[in-house]
Amino acid sequence: MKIVVIDGQGGRLGSSLVAALKKKNLDYPIYAIGTNSIATAAMLKSGADFGATGENPVRVACSDAEKEDVIMGPIGIVSADSLLGEITPGMAVAIGRSKGTKILIPTNCCKNIVVGIKDASLSELVNEAVEEVVSLRSSNQ
Repeated sequence: MKIVVIDGQGGRLGSSLVAALKKKNLDYPIYAIGTNSIATAAMLKSGADFGATGENPVRVACSDAEKEDVIMGPIGIVSADSLLGEITPGMAVAIGRSKGTKILIPTNCCKNIVVGIKDASLSELVNEAVEEVVSLRSSNQ
């Protein structure tokens, strides 16, 4: 199992996910894929094992993902032109078509509003997403 964390802008959400995943000592490689170099650097600083930046790394990481792998990030990564235009249509399609399990953080920004979610802080959402990875790990063993 590998974990692919995709983020853009400043990489705050992605770096929070990487740090929380590392604390769980899951022993899975974490790939930090930033839509820009600042986001990639932030995730690498938080402990990601590998990092790359741009559309092609998103496409490659998602096409290589198997069904037991996990792709994580803000919900905007599956919507073309979100994250202030950083998510290209090609990225959104690659993520959506990937065999990997997507764990998406419901952030209400960039003209994407998710209704029906509880009001939670970013750290609460990150913790919930990481617990979902732990749960997937348990069900795959």
